[in-house]
Amino acid sequence: MSSQKPLWYRWARVYFAGGCLVGLGVVLWYTIRPTEEQLIASFSPEIRADYERNKALREQEQQRLMEIVKQTSASNDPIWKAGPIGSPFEKTQRNLNMELIDSELFHKQRAEDAQKAEIHKGVEKNEEVERLLQEKRQKEQKNWWKFW
Repeated sequence: MSSQKPLWYRWARVYFAGGCLVGLGVVLWYTIRPTEEQLIASFSPEIRADYERNKALREQEQQRLMEIVKQTSASNDPIWKAGPIGSPFEKTQRNLNMELIDSELFHKQRAEDAQKAEIHKGVEKNEEVERLLQEKRQKEQKNWWKFW
């Protein structure tokens, strides 16, 4: 006589074992995987500086890519013909420049924007100084008789 377990018991064991494996995977995913801050902190200073410097460029590239995706999805042409990005599998388009954003132009424009912001801050500070000096002169003119 063999002591076989009922069918429902065997399937319960299968689902329990599968649930344990999935649960273990989820627990390991949340405990072992580093956060973005931890990952960036583990970079060398040069790589971290490069990452921070090019962060805005990557965001702008992602935004441009999403614009291309929206444009391509609105078209009735096949996806490999609709967008402005060429296919690397076609001979005529293999050596095309695939950059979405010109990085040199981006960095130049960003430097110019920073320079304009500094000039604007300087003008605002100068205006503030002029206003304070004007207020001081007005107070001195009102109270000139107190010193006689």
